[in-house]
Amino acid sequence: MSTELNISGMTCGHCQTAVTKALKSVPGVQDAQVDLKTGKAVVEGQADVSALLAAVSEEGYTAQIHAAP
Repeated sequence: MSTELNISGMTCGHCQTAVTKALKSVPGVQDAQVDLKTGKAVVEGQADVSALLAAVSEEGYTAQIHAAP
């Protein structure tokens, strides 16, 4: 299962790395790919969405579930 998130507040590679590490630390995450340019993250695994959002928030960024157009 994959979950797409919109991440706000990332401005550099360090931000991207911090968000990636935070997402990968959530139980149930198999992989996380964060794109600095688009501000999107794709998380693979069975992690609880609220835990993903909380992990990003704890790093100082804002995350929302990506809603398809």
